[in-house]
Amino acid sequence: MGFGDLGSTAGLQLLNNFLASKSYIEGYVPSQADIAVLEAVSTPPPADLFHALHWYNHMKSYEKQKASLPGVKKALGKYGPADIEDSTGATTDSKDDDDMDLFRSDEEESEESKRLREKRLAPYESEVQKPNSYCQIIHLTGCKTLG
Repeated sequence: MGFGDLGSTAGLQLLNNFLASKSYIEGYVPSQADIAVLEAVSTPPPADLFHALHWYNHMKSYEKQKASLPGVKKALGKYGPADIEDSTGATTDSKDDDDMDLFRSDEEESEESKRLREKRLAPYESEVQKPNSYCQIIHLTGCKTLG
């Protein structure tokens, strides 16, 4: 993913092709993604790359508001077409992010933890009451009478 070297003609051509069907790098409003790419473009694109030139001029108009634009600025190689390799020199972390699994989908629940969970839930299950009158049923279901 990435545009490559945005100081070169090839990088600007990739940016132009990317912006042919988009107004912004990410989303539908100017964001920090646009600012990150804008800072990598050293000079205005040539006139034959009209999508990139239009985007460049539009983003330059946000020069004073660039700090208040939404989003989080990431490395330049994180933006752009997905089928292009990042050649900006940004290193990618090849380590898997599976260190912490919040939902414990890979591990079986141990017998002790099952027993502890059931012990803790037992008082709540005994407190569950069944409605014993018409008024409680109406109150619990949120129905209103016509009368």
